[in-house]
Amino acid sequence: MAQLNAAARELIGSGKVAHLVTLAADGSPRVAIIWVGLDGDEIVSGHLHAEQHKLRNIASDPRVALSIESDTVNAMGLQEYLVVRGSARLEPGGAPELLQRLARVYIASDAVFPPMPDPPPGVVCRITVEHVSGIGPWA
Repeated sequence: MAQLNAAARELIGSGKVAHLVTLAADGSPRVAIIWVGLDGDEIVSGHLHAEQHKLRNIASDPRVALSIESDTVNAMGLQEYLVVRGSARLEPGGAPELLQRLARVYIASDAVFPPMPDPPPGVVCRITVEHVSGIGPWA
């Protein structure tokens, strides 16, 4: 298990969307844009509807990659970005609560999300970090 340093943790919590790569049944990669946060050393995301392709893919093959682009351009003129490879697992329930917490980062401090009176419990995706790379202070 790789460790996320302070710079990587700050970027993950910054409200930048993440690009999640999962593997479809035929081995082809699929990319989805998701909100992410941290729970201890795990990267977490909430999903209200369990029938999404990305979740089916994770259920059948937990290998994932995640990238997040920062606002920093380094001295060579390259945009910094974080890449994480890891193993994902799905936990039933908890998605509305996590999405509400993330909405305060991604939308506004007073945001209410999901915008429905009784959201489904959904699932929480937890990614255990196995490798960290990219361009930036985390590489």
